[in-house]
Amino acid sequence: MAPTDRDLDSKRPDWRPDALPLNPLEVASGLIIGATAEPVADLGLSRAMTPLTALEGSVLAGLTRPPCLVSFSGGRDSSAILAVAADLARREGLDLPVPATIRFPNAPETDEASWQEEVIRHLGLVDWHTVTFDDELDLLGPTATKALRRHGLLWPSNSHFHVPLLEAARGGSLLTGIGGDEVLGWWPWARAAAVLSGEETPRLRDVLRVGLALAPRPIKRAVFRRRGAISLAWLRPAAAARVRSESAAEDASMPHSWRARGNWLAHRRYLQVNLHSMNLLARDTGTAVFHPMLDGRFLVALGSAGRRSGFPDRTEAMLHLFSGLLPVHVLRRTSMPSFDTIFWHRHSRSFAEMWDGGGVDTNLVDPDKLQRIWLSDTPDGRSSTLLQAAWIAGHG
Repeated sequence: MAPTDRDLDSKRPDWRPDALPLNPLEVASGLIIGATAEPVADLGLSRAMTPLTALEGSVLAGLTRPPCLVSFSGGRDSSAILAVAADLARREGLDLPVPATIRFPNAPETDEASWQEEVIRHLGLVDWHTVTFDDELDLLGPTATKALRRHGLLWPSNSHFHVPLLEAARGGSLLTGIGGDEVLGWWPWARAAAVLSGEETPRLRDVLRVGLALAPRPIKRAVFRRRGAISLAWLRPAAAARVRSESAAEDASMPHSWRARGNWLAHRRYLQVNLHSMNLLARDTGTAVFHPMLDGRFLVALGSAGRRSGFPDRTEAMLHLFSGLLPVHVLRRTSMPSFDTIFWHRHSRSFAEMWDGGGVDTNLVDPDKLQRIWLSDTPDGRSSTLLQAAWIAGHG
């Protein structure tokens, strides 16, 4: 019998009181959709700030709790946070931040050493904490399973990646670049907003774009639902349809105003759950963790920056915010490393091979399809929440 909506929303997992509030459909899909009603920022104050000033407020909180480490991969977001922290520390007479980097010598697809070294040289930093791993950060490796035993299911499933850095910052603080993709990335109404604000000359196709941007939410939802490309092959049909419907509703709820977008992002539940996971892990080491890109003040201040329609793309946003702090070609880079082989290593593969189908909600999940995906050459990362949930069922 196909599950009903009530089945899909039914009891939350019976884990510890501070465990994540994931419902069965979220565990099954690996996706968290929806909003939180919690206030996240003083909106009036934030709008009076420049984005960089707002960002510095969060960074300063970390710098004043030494040792202050910065989770530094060499990518644009972590490089920007490190640059802001180094500049601010020098201006305020504080200890310089320490970049902290995890490397995987046996996984060349993760290598960003040349980018990292260039940024470190440019910023004139001497101290640099590096740690090397092989398969220890597997989704079911020793670091992840220790965290799962202590806290229950975490989200995203790779939250444990920061554990070695939190341990290195024990008693101090850790700054991350988490959130840059969401905050500075995709916005479906960019072109429509540019036309409506008079920043771009209308073209014929803009009639459709503007019409959709201004359409009632049910119409937007129907359009996004029709366009939806979410494919979660391990879900039962009713569960997959529910995920597509909820995802379309969330996309349709995004405001067509650039100024309102930051506040909308600040209330996304998946971002709040992400921060909750990190806070649980940080608490284990007495470390204060800060994510400046997701600071509510920065999100709201960003709405007043750039053009009235926002930034044309991610690169333009980086150049607007961080020019002068980093080389232009660093701000323009678009290459990304892949960590798939790090997370889906021998521990996860071994569990998937031995798995008997237990620990998942079979009303929502087809165990046979799920196991085939886990054992494929490129497992779908969204199924990794189920992998850890199944492990908890037998080992937690």
